[in-house]
Amino acid sequence: MLGSRFSDRHVEVVHTEREKGNGVPFKTVVEDLQGESQSRQQAAVATADQSASRPDPTQYVGTPAIGTSKAAAAAGISSVGPANTVIDRHRRRFVWSCVAGFLVAWFIAFFRYFLPRVLFEPATVFKIGYPADYALGIDEKYLQKYRIWVDRTPDRLLVIYARCTHLGCTPDWKPAENKFKCPCHGSGYDSEGINFEGPAPRPMDRANLDVAPDGQIVVDVGHLYSWPKGQRDQFNDKGAYLSA
Repeated sequence: MLGSRFSDRHVEVVHTEREKGNGVPFKTVVEDLQGESQSRQQAAVATADQSASRPDPTQYVGTPAIGTSKAAAAAGISSVGPANTVIDRHRRRFVWSCVAGFLVAWFIAFFRYFLPRVLFEPATVFKIGYPADYALGIDEKYLQKYRIWVDRTPDRLLVIYARCTHLGCTPDWKPAENKFKCPCHGSGYDSEGINFEGPAPRPMDRANLDVAPDGQIVVDVGHLYSWPKGQRDQFNDKGAYLSA
């Protein structure tokens, strides 16, 4: 009974007192040992309470920051993300593809800024063949490439620059009516480019002509002959035509 209630040290104290013959009653010894045990238990409880009242250095103090796993746990939200499904992967891939495409386009535009900007225009001086290649009338062979008409008359060959003198549109050749007609505002020119109707203020210009050593006709649209209203006619100047 004694061994079940007290430690080995308590039992040892009782036996020691008996051997000394102090005549101390057994009940008194038991009461003293019980008091000592209670004191130790009270001290242990006090120590435990004191330890519990101390802050845990590993415990988070304060309000958790938004966006952290502790904040999610404090709000009752699971800190584990959604499942990585196939749809989510496709969405992320699409978003990143858009971002990459935007960056590539931006870099191309950025580097394009430093490249020289050159405007490629057709040559102003070119050959159009031999005079014998052209019959009487209007030839539109070089209209699309050089914007000219080759006009062969009984006594001369001339090149008309296909630009309306009103606002710069390209007139159309009307063989049935034997005239040029501007589709923009209705200006009309005869077969030699002389205006006779509509808002055009003067005839169409003519290009400078020359004959190369090989006998071909050389046209220079950088040098034009004109007939401004009320001024001298340049259509009879040297270079404005070739004699047939």
